[in-house]
Amino acid sequence: MQTSQPRLSFWQIWNVSFGFLGVQFGFALQNANVSRILTGLGADLHSLSLFWLVAPIMGLIVQPIVGSASDRTWNRLGRRRPFILGGAIAAFIGMILLPNAPIFVAFLAPMIMGALMVALMDASFNVCFQPFRSLVSDMVPASQRNVGYSVQSLLINIGAVIGSILPFVLTNVIGLENTAQMGEVAPSVVWAFYVGATVLLGTVIWTVIRTKEYAPEEYNRYKGLDADTAEPQEAKAPLSQRIGEFFKLVRDMPKTMKQLAVVQFFSWFALFIMWVYTTPAITQHIWNIDKKWYDPEYLASVGTVPESISIAMGAAGDWVGILFAAYSVFAAIFSIFLAKLADTLGRKTVYAGALILGGLSYVSFLAFQDLTMVNVDLLITEVTVPVGAVKLLIPMIGVGIAWAAILAMPYAMLAGSLPANKTGVYMGIFNFTVAAPQIVSGLTAGWILSSVFDNDAKYIIVVAGISMLIGAIAVFFVKETDTHTANATQGVE
Repeated sequence: MQTSQPRLSFWQIWNVSFGFLGVQFGFALQNANVSRILTGLGADLHSLSLFWLVAPIMGLIVQPIVGSASDRTWNRLGRRRPFILGGAIAAFIGMILLPNAPIFVAFLAPMIMGALMVALMDASFNVCFQPFRSLVSDMVPASQRNVGYSVQSLLINIGAVIGSILPFVLTNVIGLENTAQMGEVAPSVVWAFYVGATVLLGTVIWTVIRTKEYAPEEYNRYKGLDADTAEPQEAKAPLSQRIGEFFKLVRDMPKTMKQLAVVQFFSWFALFIMWVYTTPAITQHIWNIDKKWYDPEYLASVGTVPESISIAMGAAGDWVGILFAAYSVFAAIFSIFLAKLADTLGRKTVYAGALILGGLSYVSFLAFQDLTMVNVDLLITEVTVPVGAVKLLIPMIGVGIAWAAILAMPYAMLAGSLPANKTGVYMGIFNFTVAAPQIVSGLTAGWILSSVFDNDAKYIIVVAGISMLIGAIAVFFVKETDTHTANATQGVE
């Protein structure tokens, strides 16, 4: 009887995470376009970050619940796959409905409908995210953990590239309109969400079909658990007892997890700012559009947005997709070498170095303003944009490297310190370290932007850079452990 967990082939590892490509496709569409959609539906810069709070709040609520439930689930589909598939179906529905929010004006204000669909999408994405993280921990042996999470990072970034660039392609190659009047969503964005919803569901179905999870007996044997330890007693306990057990888990979380939480806070605080404010930042800083065009009161006073302003905002919004696709390309390339670098230099060195590059890249946004217009050949089409927009591709290298590390290194460092029979719930709890900094950022970034920087959005990107540099310093205080290897080697008495 085999007691050590079998090594997986590259394509088995690929199939385990392939659905994450589609989930990230949808997430990238949201990151690059939700600010654009909500601004078009009437949100101002100060309140924009408050709408974005939906995402981390959903993660905070959903992921621990799903993690705990998936730890106790064993059925015909497996342990994690039922949640992955269910989340994908719900996300598909949300992605179809979000860009059609103005259609429901008879029932709800478009901005409220849009916010509700963002909530549905984010809840669904989070139902998928946590089981995918745990699935890698379940299926991939400790010796292949760096490879497992690096492949997941690679697939995430492939999905992010395609999702980020899709509206731009639909405008400049297919010919769909990328502008819309207030209260409407541009056709290129609408169709991008339709395509993204289809890709998301299709890739998740591929993972569900092509990945067979271990039976409980096999899983327990590979992870060094006995039947009593692995038995999900909490499922039979009263709700009050289960809640008490949950808070006990939070209190007793591994030390590595607590130390990584500090790094996560400053990393995700910065990322949230980037996703929310890159569009207004480059519209103002690179396209030289006055900040008054982001003031709903001013827009109401003028009635109609001039065509030149609308065109510039549409072009800037499309270019954000190019920038986000660019950092995802660089992240995907770096992911290929990430496992080898981590094995050679150590996870902490690679992780901290990546965050330093990311932080410096955010700060360097200030240096790239150049309003000179230039024709750019993107192979699939040519566009005319400011030189400063092209130069922003340079800091995207550092942002991409940081993003690749953030997607892989914390989970690779954490997985070994978690009890095998509590991996799902602890991965869910670990999402607090992703959601909480975004909530703090959402509550404070809008105020900082309006009160400190007078709605000049480029300076809030600098704040993101400083935050990520602090995160890089915190990496060196993390101490790694590996309980799985110890259990499997020693056995459980």
